Amino acid sequence: MPIHDNLQRFIFENAPIRGEIVHLDATWQAVLERRQYPPRVREVLGELMAAAALLTSTLKFDGRLIMQIQGKGPVSLLVVECTSDRTMRAIAQWQGEIPDAPLAALVGDGRLAVTIDPLKGKERYQAIVALEGLTVAEAFENYFARSEQLATRLWLASDPQQAAGMLLQRLPQADLVDDDAWARAVHLGSTITREELLALPVSEIVHRLYHEEDIRLFSRMPVSFRCSCSRARVEAVLRMLGHDEIHSILDEQGSVNVDCEFCGSRYEFDRIDAEQLFAALHSAPATPTRH
Repeated sequence: MPIHDNLQRFIFENAPIRGEIVHLDATWQAVLERRQYPPRVREVLGELMAAAALLTSTLKFDGRLIMQIQGKGPVSLLVVECTSDRTMRAIAQWQGEIPDAPLAALVGDGRLAVTIDPLKGKERYQAIVALEGLTVAEAFENYFARSEQLATRLWLASDPQQAAGMLLQRLPQADLVDDDAWARAVHLGSTITREELLALPVSEIVHRLYHEEDIRLFSRMPVSFRCSCSRARVEAVLRMLGHDEIHSILDEQGSVNVDCEFCGSRYEFDRIDAEQLFAALHSAPATPTRH
């Protein structure tokens, strides 16, 4: 049966453990349609997208979660943005030939940044740690161990058609019985193959792994591709550049063109558009007339 873009949560009824499984189909294809990636870059970016979807669902916030891996290797940047509404976009930057190598070798002296950008009125949060691990899954497991002090395991996979992932997380509820539950859940989770993670529905994965456990499986939640760029956001950036800089570009190129790297949308501004950008800043509000 076809697997569509969705995320499903499950919990162990008798142990402080929660899990999630995500499948990205059209969401992943929307990213690949906009740029051709070398096979190894594509694989890592798909895994990072699956990880972002999983980790977004573990947090309670309204806004955006931005995951960024940056380094000095042939793959210099990987960015995935996922909103609390489970809309996603992603991009990677690289140069030269990309070897079939572990993540650390691809990125070089890298770091992992996780940023929570909430809606207006709330404080922005960012955690930056050294990139440790041979895979995206290991990098995030180390991040959770260092920054969140939560035992977390991830299994991630991607191919040219799909990206998928499974997360297990031990909750801070030590008063519950069955101390061996976490070790048993991780051991069983580690038996899943890459092919099974990509191909099987969530219900079948959970049944295969944990049919002897008391599991509650929640309803599916949709995931989709959506870029957060807009003309209004581009206008705000251009205003920050300033009147003189914008007119210098207009004198040299005839127009100001801004392309979104995530979705490929182009925003074009001519001289009239440029004047309108700054007109609102210099116009004072009209004084009401009293009779």
